Amino acid sequence: VTSVKVIRNKQTSQSEGYGFIEFNTRASAERVLQTYQGAIMPNGGQSYRLNWATFSAGERSSRQDDGPDHTIFVGDLAADVTDYLLQETFRARYNSVKGAKVVIDRLTGRSKGYGFVRFADEGEQMRAMTEMQGVLCSTRPMRIGPATNKNPAATTQAKGCQEALSSRSLELISAEMVTILVHVLA
Repeated sequence: VTSVKVIRNKQTSQSEGYGFIEFNTRASAERVLQTYQGAIMPNGGQSYRLNWATFSAGERSSRQDDGPDHTIFVGDLAADVTDYLLQETFRARYNSVKGAKVVIDRLTGRSKGYGFVRFADEGEQMRAMTEMQGVLCSTRPMRIGPATNKNPAATTQAKGCQEALSSRSLELISAEMVTILVHVLA
């Protein structure tokens, strides 16, 4: 296991019931998928529902660079903003944009009005935080800030592994890694 990320509610910091586990090899990911798919979770009685993570076309095409990510928060997004539109709004000005993700409410399927943009170049990330403040994306001016984790001390343990990994600042999945989307059935 390379990393574990539990997705949390922005206001309450409570788990949204899903997350991402990143593996070094496809074989490791497949083994976990086969072993834990449908298995009952400890301390909860719910079943694991495991899927291969999927990415938008823009996210997939930008995954060649496996260097460190420099991520910004983008708020006040219009309801019609997609991953692709957000990514292209930034890519028009910054060549190092690696991808963008609009956060979707899992119950309604609608945008929560915010997202994240990843950069390969820290300088471009820093410039974007000031230069893109108030710039229109679709019909609304964007609110830009640093991407931070509301609960940096949160720790998640991956079953079948000897290590517990700290849940760090929000990272969209890095290139060349195999990722499994872990979803808790309600």
